[in-house]
Amino acid sequence: MAPVQVTRYSDAPIGLFDSGVGGLTVLRQLQHQLPQESVIYFGDTARLPYGTKTPEQILQFVREILTWMASCGVKLVIMACNTSSALALEQVRCEFDFPILGLILPGAKTATKTGKRIGVIATPATVASGAYPEAILEVDATAQVWQVACPKFVPLIEQDKIHEPDTLAIAQDYLAPLIHQRIDTLIYGCTHYPYLEPLLRQLLPSSVQLVDPAKSVVVAAAKELELMSLKNQGSQSGASRFCVSGDPAPFAQVAQRCLGYTPNVEKIDLPEIKAGTLAEMVD
Repeated sequence: MAPVQVTRYSDAPIGLFDSGVGGLTVLRQLQHQLPQESVIYFGDTARLPYGTKTPEQILQFVREILTWMASCGVKLVIMACNTSSALALEQVRCEFDFPILGLILPGAKTATKTGKRIGVIATPATVASGAYPEAILEVDATAQVWQVACPKFVPLIEQDKIHEPDTLAIAQDYLAPLIHQRIDTLIYGCTHYPYLEPLLRQLLPSSVQLVDPAKSVVVAAAKELELMSLKNQGSQSGASRFCVSGDPAPFAQVAQRCLGYTPNVEKIDLPEIKAGTLAEMVD
């Protein structure tokens, strides 16, 4: 089964997707490091949170999003979602003809350069996959890794409840076992979590270094575009298109806090990919 070959151009957009607003932390890095690139951002808000879904569901969702992005003519896709990166990246890479980058390995490489006692906060699905410990130990077998599943973080962030007292108490509970293990490095194992940085800084020892895989994956994307001669060489800033599967209004409201402006958000009905259909499309 070989992907359909489509000619890509340097001015084609980069695709970026997440379950909700978390991937905007990756978008900010992309706009900072590669400001000339145009971006299509998709938030699968109708089906969040991803962290409590089964691997089969995540794979289905990812295939549907990538199929839609292929129809938009993207030249590269960043999975701005750790859960998708952990559970679906390897399966879908061979099904589409553009590069697809995930967050796990770039984040693991950065963490091993930062410390030896590494904590990971992530969704239940990402923790259950074991993707971060596997990647970290592959890079540095002498590192020690501890994970904590944080199922309440994504809903709290999507509902704009970061600054409520209950959120601080929840964060204390999640971080306690990692602080007990005397971690020196903490990985944001979910792109939503950088929104919590001021709160996490209150709770963690000042010596703990925070690792945001968003920065590392954008560096990897830049290298990939260079290798393919697809980096946009234009002098103007690229445009961003924002799309969601659910109600655009709540997404736009929360996105405003991250972006500094209220984006125009479209509602998109994704193509439903049934069993066997994708194979027929790319055969």
